[in-house]
Amino acid sequence: MWRHLAETGQTLGEGLLALVYPAICWSCGTGLPPHARLFCASCRARLTDDPHPTCPRCSSSVGPFSKLEGGCPACRHERFHFEGVQRLGPYEGLLRESILRLKQPSGESLAEALGRLWAEAALPRLQTLGAELVVPIPLHWRRRWQRGFNQSEVLAAALARGLRLPCRPGCLQRVRPTPFQSRQSAAGRRENLQDCFRARSPSALQGRSVLLVDDVLTSGATASEAARILRAAGALRVVVAVLAHGHA
Repeated sequence: MWRHLAETGQTLGEGLLALVYPAICWSCGTGLPPHARLFCASCRARLTDDPHPTCPRCSSSVGPFSKLEGGCPACRHERFHFEGVQRLGPYEGLLRESILRLKQPSGESLAEALGRLWAEAALPRLQTLGAELVVPIPLHWRRRWQRGFNQSEVLAAALARGLRLPCRPGCLQRVRPTPFQSRQSAAGRRENLQDCFRARSPSALQGRSVLLVDDVLTSGATASEAARILRAAGALRVVVAVLAHGHA
C-alpha cells in the first residue's frame, strides 16, 4: 500500500511541476512535444546509446573481437571485490558534459532526471544482475555539505524506484575525506581509499546481493574498496552500476 501511495504522490508531483514549469529538455533546453519525458529524442539517444562493446568485469570499451575471459586488458590483472560493472555509456560527449553538471550545487534536479532516464533505458539489463538492495557510493559529510547533495545517492534512488528495490544510503559511510581520485596515480588511488569507508546497518546487508551505484568508474578502485567493506559486513555479492566509464 505504501509503495502505491508513494507512486501516486510522485505522479501528482510530476503533474504539478508540468503545470508550473514549461516542458523543456533537461539537456539542451528545447521545448518538448506533449507527453515527452525529461529529454528530447536527440539528447535521449546521445545519452543512452552506447556505441562500444564493453568488458562485463569493468565496463571498459573493448574491440568487437576482444577475448574477455578473466576480464579485458585494462582489468585482467586487477583484483576487484565486485563481480561486474554495468554502465550507461562511455565518459564522453553529452554524457560527460551532463555528469560534470551533476557536480555543481544546482545539479540535483538534473541528477534526478538522468537517474530516471537511466532506469528506463537500462532496466532489462539491470534486472538481470539479481540485486536485492541498492546502495550509493557516499560522499564525506563535508563535501556533501559543500555541494548540498550526493549525486550518486540521487541516481541510486531513481534506479531503486525503477527496479522496485529498497535504496539504503545509510549502509555505507565515508568516514574520511579523500583527495579527488582523478588526480592520483593507480597506486595512489588505492592508498587514498584505505579506511575511508565504513559499513553501517549490517543486518540490512546480510546475505543480500547489492547494486552499488556511482556516477563514473575509472580504475575501479573506489567501487572495489566500497564492495570490500560491504562484503565484509555480510553482503553476499556486489555488482556495480555507473552512468559512465572513463579512462583511468
